[in-house]
Amino acid sequence: MGRMDTPGGAEAPRPSWFKDLFNGVGYLFRGLAWVARRPAQWLFGLIPALIVLAAYAAGLIALVWNLGDMAGWVTPFADDWSSGLRGAARVVAGAAIVGAALFLAVVTFTAVTLLVGDPFYEAISVRVEESQGGAPPEPDVPLLTQIGRAVGDAIVMGLIALLFAVLFFACGFLPVVGQTVVPVVAACVSGYLLAAELTSVALGRRGLLRRDRLAVLRRNRPLAVGFGVATFVTFLVPLAAVVLMPAAVAGATLMVRERLIVS
Repeated sequence: MGRMDTPGGAEAPRPSWFKDLFNGVGYLFRGLAWVARRPAQWLFGLIPALIVLAAYAAGLIALVWNLGDMAGWVTPFADDWSSGLRGAARVVAGAAIVGAALFLAVVTFTAVTLLVGDPFYEAISVRVEESQGGAPPEPDVPLLTQIGRAVGDAIVMGLIALLFAVLFFACGFLPVVGQTVVPVVAACVSGYLLAAELTSVALGRRGLLRRDRLAVLRRNRPLAVGFGVATFVTFLVPLAAVVLMPAAVAGATLMVRERLIVS
């Protein structure tokens, strides 16, 4: 549920920032519990994730195969350095490239998988809502308009993720900060973007466009960050993004239903 007023007209006290943060984490576990009780839904949700995984795996393998050349390309200033310094600079560059690629892959994986598997995850989200008392009716929007909006949203969110990936790549060269603070900030940002993608299914069913969906998340930022960061961290485990995608959609739907929508 969203913000509600007390009978006397005063605004009900909001949970603390840290409580909302941990509540957000809890929604991922609740999504896991939901699909664990319904293995058929879990297997159903694996299909689009496996398709997208195959494409992403090919891209990441190609990146790693050419990592040495790419590290040299982004560090031309080190060409005249001693071999030791040049090697160290290119190791840092390679690590930054891989980190930026993983950040971009995790964030855009969700967007692309939701786009490819829209009928699958829409069906799972509806079943989650029905298990909690009933799903809202579909918005009266033509199918082609829905597809166009989904593609547009995926492109916009992908560009945002790309801009942050470039920023974090550049910051990765900063001594100490690039190896400590930057990864933490990157996890928080990517988690927030993941939450935006995963909640788009249930929020979109309620007729909210991208701008309105982002406004809802801004009003509930700790909750979104908690859910998103927990999802991001688990998605970093090999193949976890595929296995947990149905659970993440279920958890996001529960979060939308119970906390993000004003009653």
